[in-house]
Amino acid sequence: MSEISQYTESLHEECGVFGMYDKTGETDMVSAVYSALYALQHRGQESCGIALNVDGVLSGYRDLGLVSEVFTKRVLEELPRGAKMATGHVRYATAGQRSRSNAQPMVLHHCKGAMAVCHNGNLVNAPKLRRKLEMSGSIFHGTSDTEVIAYLLTQNRLLTPNIEMAVSRTMDDIEGAYSLVIMTHTKLIAARDPNGFRPLCIGELPDGNGYAFASESCALDAVGAKFVRDVRPGEIVIADRNGLRTMEDHCGAAPHTMCVFEYIYFARPDSVIEGTCVHEARLQAGRFLAQEHPVEADVVIGAPDSGLDAALGYAQESGIPYGVGFIKNKYVGRTFIQGSQAQRESSVRIKLNAITSTVKGKRVVLVDDSIVRGTTSARTIRLLREAGAAEVHYRISAPPFAHPCYFGTDIPDEKDLIATGHTVEEINELVGSDTLGYLSIEHVQQLAIHSKCGFCTGCFTGKYPVAPPTETMDIVYDKPLSQSKTNKKL
Repeated sequence: MSEISQYTESLHEECGVFGMYDKTGETDMVSAVYSALYALQHRGQESCGIALNVDGVLSGYRDLGLVSEVFTKRVLEELPRGAKMATGHVRYATAGQRSRSNAQPMVLHHCKGAMAVCHNGNLVNAPKLRRKLEMSGSIFHGTSDTEVIAYLLTQNRLLTPNIEMAVSRTMDDIEGAYSLVIMTHTKLIAARDPNGFRPLCIGELPDGNGYAFASESCALDAVGAKFVRDVRPGEIVIADRNGLRTMEDHCGAAPHTMCVFEYIYFARPDSVIEGTCVHEARLQAGRFLAQEHPVEADVVIGAPDSGLDAALGYAQESGIPYGVGFIKNKYVGRTFIQGSQAQRESSVRIKLNAITSTVKGKRVVLVDDSIVRGTTSARTIRLLREAGAAEVHYRISAPPFAHPCYFGTDIPDEKDLIATGHTVEEINELVGSDTLGYLSIEHVQQLAIHSKCGFCTGCFTGKYPVAPPTETMDIVYDKPLSQSKTNKKL
């Protein structure tokens, strides 16, 4: 978590995974994965890494920071060339501490070779599995559930004829959300949990010379790969010198329940997930909001950035003109330190500034993606009031958060959620808007316009497709690990 995010109420992304296999060896893998991670940077700004496979030897680099901070010119020049396979990862911690030891890809060497593991999601049974692994002799160096997956893979590799069978056997044991990209000395593998909580897609390189796997299709675009399809929930996809093949042993084992916030907030607007463009899904959310919560107003504006598309949809459906109401400062660094309460209170002013000519004297519809704690919402509405808005009608393109998430999103405990214990009318009063309207559960389940994808709505309803954990990873270690920056090689 960056310093500035400690004092905001926004949701945080989970992780982004990427992998590429080029049978010709002509692709500059370092540049390709670097570009892909840049495209996925929105999914995690805490740490990142690249692992490369050069003639069966796995190596790479990982550290805390943004892609541009970690992969400086010097680091990029020192990475080996000639790789036919590579993986990459950007991380935001939802399980495990902020430590370099938890950065990915995680590379493990064992008696049958080596593997690099990238994971997006959150296991609900990670503490139980970790204790079992420790009792059998496994020594953990970090605190993330990705390391649990990695150790299970190495153990199962000893018991199975190939890595894909080890992945299948590991999927028998792990529960919760996981989209995986795994690289060995000869294969690149993608796997998705049977519920399909997190997205994962397949791309084809030009002239059919290889394949790529990515959390979002925007990363495929960044490397010139053609989108083929999504990895199906429960599916294992293997790319090697023989082409592409799949295993479907776990397909259909559970209903498809992707996290609906991939459409509402997490994914990039230009990505296509489960057949639906994220931009179109957000426009649809705005249209639904206008149908459910109409109001007489002069202008519709969005809260940057994830509220902009929904605001446009609201304007299209309602006939109220769309306007640009805020300018977002894109140069507020991750290390911006807010030492005093006064600085924390003014942080929203540094990140956002209202455009007076758009809102002064007008009845404003403000569209946002969510209200978590309510503090940032109140400050944002206050900015509009101070800029002269006559009325502020707040519209949210998701239902109220009333429950935590256990599948890779850092929605906090119920005690920190404004929707827990407050009615919509009370929340409206607390954040200072004239009226408040949330998107309904019925309409949020209809955002996949071109797909029959189902959704997890546990954070709204408290009804989860997988049983929530009874314990957290916090219980398996006593104190934070060192965040030393020594020994940075994988």
